[in-house]
Amino acid sequence: MSSTILGVGSPLLDVLSRVDDTFLSENIPGSKGGMEMVDSAFQQKVLALLEGNLAKAPGGSAGNTIFALAKMGAKCAMLGKLGDDSNGEFYRNYFSSLGGLVDEFVVTNQAPTGVCLSLITPDAERTMRSDLGASLLFSEEEVRKVDFSKYDIVYIEGYMLFSSAFDAIIECASKANCRIGIDLASFEVVGIFREKLLKLLPEKISIVLANAEEATALLGDISPEEQLAQLAAMCDIAAVKLGKDGALVKSGNQEYKVPACLVEKPVDTTAAGDLWAAGFLYGLINNQPLDKAAYYGALISGEVVKVIGSVLPQSSWEYIQSKIK
Repeated sequence: MSSTILGVGSPLLDVLSRVDDTFLSENIPGSKGGMEMVDSAFQQKVLALLEGNLAKAPGGSAGNTIFALAKMGAKCAMLGKLGDDSNGEFYRNYFSSLGGLVDEFVVTNQAPTGVCLSLITPDAERTMRSDLGASLLFSEEEVRKVDFSKYDIVYIEGYMLFSSAFDAIIECASKANCRIGIDLASFEVVGIFREKLLKLLPEKISIVLANAEEATALLGDISPEEQLAQLAAMCDIAAVKLGKDGALVKSGNQEYKVPACLVEKPVDTTAAGDLWAAGFLYGLINNQPLDKAAYYGALISGEVVKVIGSVLPQSSWEYIQSKIK
């Protein structure tokens, strides 16, 4: 029997646009390719410059993962805070239409649903500027109202380390004997919370997912194989994602390097890591071998880089399901 999974994160509406490098350098402060927080006023200013060249989709790191899991037929819910507005309604309805459980969403009229502005350059790199909106108001009190015993796995996006509710999520999930998984989110997040993560991983985390930059920010400039060994010594299951070079996964004495499903001309790398996580978790909750779970991750992330944003067309899902079967 497969497990039930609860994703925990900031439910954000993704607003995506193709831009060139000149647009970024002239209008967007900060590094290309990363994620930085901005306010709603900055977002509105940038949106006005984009002249309607926009696509919208449900997003947020854990959201991308959990929406994909729901699409694959996994039993899952998402915990996070939405605004009482049309964007929040769109988000909930979309998840429900996939078969996701919407009971754990919290709604507020004190702030709008958060928005992630994702600017995609011709090299398929995405530069994200997020206003977390209502998700910032998610509280420890709201976490403690959740019955975590309904879930086998609690999967947390690393961005939740910024939330005042983070410690309560870990505490409540641990008390309910859930397996806790975390994606390390970005090298910037790891840099800020490095000491906390080095204590947290061996004490509370069962599944850790990192890309090469995040692993380096946490463990230093050592080889990916050494990074994997150190992560797997802290957690039951560890993965180090290496982009086009595939991924390294380890649990106990099982260790594999699983190649990427390479795409000749990627369109957009948005959510590639999140959908890798969806495939990997789908394999784990369906009791597949570690290397097969990592293959599922590679398969789905290979499909998502062919499209703008995190939402795959039905034809992609049919292809994925044919490969999984």
